[in-house]
Amino acid sequence: MLGNALYVAAHPDDENTRMIAYLANDRLVNTAYLSLTRGDGGQNLIGPELREGLGLIRTQELLAARRLDGGNQYFSRANDFGYSKNSTETLKIWDEDEVLSDVVWVYRNFKPDVVITRFPPDARAGHGHHTSSAIMAERAFEVSGDESVYTEQLEYVEPWTPKRIFMNSGRWWDPDVDQREGTIKIDVGAYSPFLGLSYSEIAADSRSQHKSQGFGNARSRGESIEYLILTDGDPADADLFEGIDTSWDRVNAGHITAMVSELIDNFDAQHPDKSVNSLLLLRKEVQKVENDFWRNKKLAEIDHLILDCTGLYLGAWAEKYRVIQGEALDVNLEMINRSPLTVSVESIKISGEEYETDNPVLADNQRINQSLLLKVPEDEEYSSPYWLNEQASLGMYSVTDQLQRGKPENDPAFNVDVDLDISGQIIKYSVPVVYRWTDRVKGELFRPVRVVPEVSVSIDDPVVIFSTVAPRDIAVTIHANTDDVSGEVSLQLEKGWKSSPESQLVTIEKSGLEKTVIFRLTPPKKEAVSEITARMKIDGKVLNQTMQTIEYDHIPYQLMLPKSSFRAVRETVKSEAQTVGYIMGAGDAVPQALEQLGIDVLMLSEEDITSENLADLDAVIFGVRAVNTERWLLNKKPILMDYVNAGGSVVFQYNTTRTIDWNTFSPYELKFTGRSSDSRVAEEDAEVRILAPDHRVMNSPNKITSEDFDGWVQERGLYFPNEWSDEFTAILSANDQDEPPLDGGLLVAKYGEGYFVYTGYSWFRELPAGVPGAFKLFANIISLSGR
Repeated sequence: MLGNALYVAAHPDDENTRMIAYLANDRLVNTAYLSLTRGDGGQNLIGPELREGLGLIRTQELLAARRLDGGNQYFSRANDFGYSKNSTETLKIWDEDEVLSDVVWVYRNFKPDVVITRFPPDARAGHGHHTSSAIMAERAFEVSGDESVYTEQLEYVEPWTPKRIFMNSGRWWDPDVDQREGTIKIDVGAYSPFLGLSYSEIAADSRSQHKSQGFGNARSRGESIEYLILTDGDPADADLFEGIDTSWDRVNAGHITAMVSELIDNFDAQHPDKSVNSLLLLRKEVQKVENDFWRNKKLAEIDHLILDCTGLYLGAWAEKYRVIQGEALDVNLEMINRSPLTVSVESIKISGEEYETDNPVLADNQRINQSLLLKVPEDEEYSSPYWLNEQASLGMYSVTDQLQRGKPENDPAFNVDVDLDISGQIIKYSVPVVYRWTDRVKGELFRPVRVVPEVSVSIDDPVVIFSTVAPRDIAVTIHANTDDVSGEVSLQLEKGWKSSPESQLVTIEKSGLEKTVIFRLTPPKKEAVSEITARMKIDGKVLNQTMQTIEYDHIPYQLMLPKSSFRAVRETVKSEAQTVGYIMGAGDAVPQALEQLGIDVLMLSEEDITSENLADLDAVIFGVRAVNTERWLLNKKPILMDYVNAGGSVVFQYNTTRTIDWNTFSPYELKFTGRSSDSRVAEEDAEVRILAPDHRVMNSPNKITSEDFDGWVQERGLYFPNEWSDEFTAILSANDQDEPPLDGGLLVAKYGEGYFVYTGYSWFRELPAGVPGAFKLFANIISLSGR
């Protein structure tokens, strides 16, 4: 099968895994998904990571999905800046030309015969990013074959025009799609007796990898029809590959078809090694193919088949998982040939350097271990995700290296290249160097080897609030990644800030150990928001990165090396609340932000919510989507309402209405109707109008003015109700450009002696980002009870 199909959409989890699983496993098509973003602007149901950390998680969730459904994965440099209502805003914030160049780059690299978009190029897509993904796919279809467009790419690739482009339509935006002339219908729910699963079952497992978004799917079986509507290119009546030669005749090598058929017919599942000689003959014929793309693609497939048919096992195990520049690392190369064929080692290279070997013969099922020494180059790049290495804008990641663009993740830091002589042919296999260990519960586990700085520098809080001019202690922790490090630690300050002492000498004798030093940081008298970086200078080299690890069972271990900085906010923020309870829903960092105000935050579990425990709390705060994720909360309403009635405050941050009716918790009627896009204010700089300037929440203990809505990030808020009972007072109003006002983002109701507050404003984004006005208003909200 010499055919390529590319699926295009905007985010991780937008892809139709049923279509990908069907194309890759039934049609055996070389299939890929191009996600324009990494999903950085979404939310996280499994942990606290947002923005770049969430983007890294969702990148790996896509790769986990592709490992199940058989597809490949690509990205553009577009940054998911959050929800956008239309493509005009999206393409204004994205660099439209640069995103288009990335889509063209993928077309020219992957060479799709057919392109399939997930969304229509108009408002029906429901999200500006969705709409823009279809627009970019269609524009790239028009220009990717033009050699006068993006000429800088032609040093590496040739122009390429796909045969046709479809939209993967459906009844959700086209109720009559199955009746439309020219619609191609595909049953993607067919059963594979070879795999023992239907493609829709595989697709459900694939989609369930998007765990951070709560997309666990049940397996479905039976007929499952997908609809394709041609949007450009050559017409097709019944099949998406109609008129496209996907046989070996495509590359003038029709005789190979018979060789492949004979291989399949003669395959012996009990003795796969019997196919190797025929695979080697096939390999020689494929090497003669002039078409570079298909020759290299098919040679890689054949080499993989030979590895499988010989039962060859190659592993390169490092003594540890973190190394520094210039360090030497012991690596054990494990090699096992599990077949009667003659296999010998021709050469071994580690990180490009040839290693002396006595050319051992790999006898059947006899393990050979080769000790290697890896010398890490002095200029080896740190193992930070490549798209995070340069300063990003709101809409775009910056990636200077053209050859890195589009790749889903970094290449392995180090490889061992083993040239094997298999029955007279030399085949090169590249083995990533990884760290291997055994967990007593989970068994054998692996972690990639990463290059890190000599030390990492960390600060506990990403935001530090100075409500007065009084100095605060800032703890800086130095973690040694090598032995015997010594240097000067200091804070890099902006104008007006002072540190005592200005620097401190730190010495750490052993790798893995840490030392913490304290600086007294004095803020300026005037209000200020500054970025302050902690750093350590070693022999003139400034190190200012911290190590952030991401560990979940469904994705490989991940490492980020962001700048070791924090946001220092000099702003007078008063709070009458001293102790609050917080019920975590989807992960957020609001509790840590509130602690910056000197508030004692108690994390509440199901067992903690009793009348006795709530009695001394100034407020109980529901984290975003708390009731969506913690359904036991519905049983706690009577206790919580009694708490409010007695004078407490409940602050109910937004929940989606997909799984609950808000009225199952609110003491008074709240209504949300229509599309979710109609209930949110996506423009973070949209005007916020104060509807109730005399209300307590706008005046005590902090006076709130329109200036307090400056500097917000990503969005104003979402899931604003459009109807509510008279008991609620609407406090604020906002709307996106050319849209009607939304007044339901902050609703306050007196209930007995206390207050019930519904709020859709995005505190979970604003507080961790250190937005001063957001801190002031939220402090007022949790101080309503005045207890």
